[in-house]
Parts: sequence; C-alpha cells; structure tokens
Amino acid sequence: MAGPLAGVLVADFSRILAGPYATMLLADMGAEVVKVEGPKGDDTRTWMPPTRGETSTYYLGINRGKRSIALDLRDPDDVAVAQELARRADVVIENLRPGGMRKYGLDFDSVKETNAGVVYASISGFGSGKGAHVPGYDLMVQAISGLMDLTGDPDGEPFRAGISVFDVMAGNHAVIGILAALRHRDATGEGQHVELNLLSSALTGLVNHSSAWVAGGVVPHRMGNAHPSVFPYEPLATADDDIIIAAANDGQFRKLCEALGIPEVADDERYARNADRTENRDDLRPILVEQLTRKSAVEWFELLVDAGVPCGPIQSIDGGFAMAERFGLDPVVEVGEGDRAIPTTRHPIRFSATPAVYELPPPELDEHGDELRKWLSTDG
Repeated sequence: MAGPLAGVLVADFSRILAGPYATMLLADMGAEVVKVEGPKGDDTRTWMPPTRGETSTYYLGINRGKRSIALDLRDPDDVAVAQELARRADVVIENLRPGGMRKYGLDFDSVKETNAGVVYASISGFGSGKGAHVPGYDLMVQAISGLMDLTGDPDGEPFRAGISVFDVMAGNHAVIGILAALRHRDATGEGQHVELNLLSSALTGLVNHSSAWVAGGVVPHRMGNAHPSVFPYEPLATADDDIIIAAANDGQFRKLCEALGIPEVADDERYARNADRTENRDDLRPILVEQLTRKSAVEWFELLVDAGVPCGPIQSIDGGFAMAERFGLDPVVEVGEGDRAIPTTRHPIRFSATPAVYELPPPELDEHGDELRKWLSTDG
C-alpha cells in the first residue's frame, strides 16, 4: 500500500468503536492493519439497523482497509498465532479491560520481551489504576464527565450527544499517541506503552468548560444552544428555519449588523464588546431576530457568508454531505471493487505527497484468516 504509514504493521485487538476507528485512520494512511476478532466477530457486526444488504452500516463505517482473522483466545493454538502477530507488529492496539490481555501473554510487558520496539496502545474507560474495574462505555463517560449535564434545555433533562463523541475523541487521541511513539521509536529504537482512557479524553475535550472549573472554580451548566461566553453564538429564528450565527468577535458582530441593516447596533455601548453582548443577550436577541425574520435561512446563509459572518443552516446529515459536495470536499469515496464496493466517508486529512488509500473494503469475519495463518506460520 501507499500512504505515509506504508510498511507499518498494526495488530488490532480492539473492538466496537474507539480502537477500530483509530485503526481505520491508520489503515487509510497506509498501515497494514490485521483485525483480530473472536469467533463471533466484532460486536458492531450485529448493531443494526441500518444495514447495507445484511451488513451493519455501523461496522462498515469504521473497518475499511483491514484484514480479518478470527482467533479464539481460549484455544492455545490461536493464542500462539496472536502472540506471533504481536511479535511482528509495529503497533499493537487493544481495548480489553485493563489487565485483560495478560492471561494470553499479549500484554505490553509480555509482547515487548520479543518485540522491544513495539508501540503498544491500550484504550480503557477509566484508566489502568483505581478505575480499571469499571467498564468503559461512551454513554457512561458522557454522564460521568459532565457532558450530559451541559447538553439539553436548561429546564429539561440532560441529554447524550448524538454520537459516541468520546469514543471518537479517544480514537483520535490514540492515533496521535501512536504516531508520536513511532516517531520516538524511529529516533531511538525504543517502543513504549501508550495509554488512553475515555474519561481523560472527555475532560480535555470539554475544553472551556473544563477550564471554567479548573482555573475559575465555576461549575458550568447546560444553556440549551447558547454559549456561556459568546453572543450571538446560537440558533436564531428566520422567516422559516433557524440559522446558526457565530459572530464570535467584535468585527464579525459589526459585519452582522451591517448585513442586517442595523449598523447602529454595533455602536451601542450595550453591545459594542463581546462581554457586553453576552451580558445583555436577552435584550439583543429580539433586535437581531426582528431583522432575520425578513428572509429565509438559506437566503441569510448566502448573504451573511458573503458579508464575512460565520453562519449555517441547521440540516440533517444528508444536507451535511450535500454541503460538503457543494464545497468540493468530495466527502464520499468508494472502497473495494465490484460487488464488494462500499461507499464510505473520506479520510479527514489530505496529504499532498502521500494521499490516503482506500483499497480494502470492511472485511468479512475471518476473510483473510487462511492467508494470515500461513504467513504467521512461516519464518519472519
């Protein structure tokens, strides 16, 4: 394969989302990823609907670019195959409960005895210390971290985010950690253990809200779609649908007022600075809405973007893909050929010299088992 990670072998013992998402990104960048599954396969194979044919679209969305081998780690022969794969790998990634790989001789300390340069990534819910016994599911972390308390109507109940946001975030952090550790290995020949946990990813991912508590002693709470520190930075009504307006600095607010035909509002001392606008948002909001309700959301989107005001209509996901197509981002690529061809979301990074590769469709369970067993049984 081409790609910036061509020649890197990844032994993927992870399942469900955070780990498989990370290894898909590595595969897109050219790494050779071997997906190790139990005899029944990755859980997401059964997470349906929706489906494409008889296959879960959840599974399809995070497993392109990989080869699958099914191994039963209760079988000593299969354990030996797994150990040989780990011995040859540049990267091992797993998300069993901390310590769960030890009984198979597949933990970091065991693997590094025969593979000193291995980059070994472990993803857990709450770390390998006192939280090691707690199962790690994204929804739990959304609840525990404070995200759900920040999401929803101020007078309503807490809500989860629409995706498993911290699984995805931890997967991205895993890729960052793996790439940094590979850089270190290239310089020194030394491998290392890279540990990620969903709660730590969540707390850093809560950014300004985390800082409000850590640095300011303030516990933020949900404000619906409003922003605690910036206004306008929320949906506002138009003649038909709401539109998001994110005038996050004084210059953008002035451009907004000029586009709305109320330039004098930007000079009003109650609204001239962001801190003033935030404090007086309840008075300012109806002034803006009065102007916005004179045109549709789509009309305002065109006008305000041309005026230099960040904004956007609220759409369903099909609209999001359509907008990406409109902007020439080519968000959908096809992976595989013939009957195995699958439309999938493009890798988010563009490389000028080593573009992402999309050669292998998401594998069937144990699709490459025979060839991988044969390869692993030879000297190498």
